Amino acid sequence: DWSILVLGIVAFTEAIFSPFPPDPLLVAIGIFRLDLIVLLSVFVTISSVTGATLGYALGRTFGKSIAYRLVPSRRIESAEVMFKKYGMWVILLAAFTPIPYKVFAILSGVMNFDIRRFVLVSLIGRGMRFISLAFLVLIFGDDVKRFISGNFEILTAGIGVTVGIILFAYLLTRRARH
Repeated sequence: DWSILVLGIVAFTEAIFSPFPPDPLLVAIGIFRLDLIVLLSVFVTISSVTGATLGYALGRTFGKSIAYRLVPSRRIESAEVMFKKYGMWVILLAAFTPIPYKVFAILSGVMNFDIRRFVLVSLIGRGMRFISLAFLVLIFGDDVKRFISGNFEILTAGIGVTVGIILFAYLLTRRARH
């Protein structure tokens, strides 16, 4: 079905450069194909992470030379240290929320973040996002389409803020112990 191909292309390109998220298309197709919604969410997850991996490669190949032209080297080195320490959490948050995931995919390459960790955390974050959406469609059907369409940014931002607060509290308690 061509709509599934389009869904994969949208998920792939959104993780690199496109401003259009695959979520609304996943919901729309999923409502008509409830028998495939979970499989479609896995497909979107894999397509998105594959696109992000290309973004990572672009950042790794071209990003550092561009960054060194725009930012002092000491700041880049400082950012690299911070990204190696907290990048996993930043990627997870960006993969799940409306924070531009593509920016952090490319930045992961620029900052030379471990590719295996990047892919694993991306699969977890994107999987949580798209598979949760699939289960909402299964549970609520067409009602979820209207609700999510009208409240998408608020919902994902609220979840993102909640996750961010939990991560911040975890990091504070961890730091207090050391």
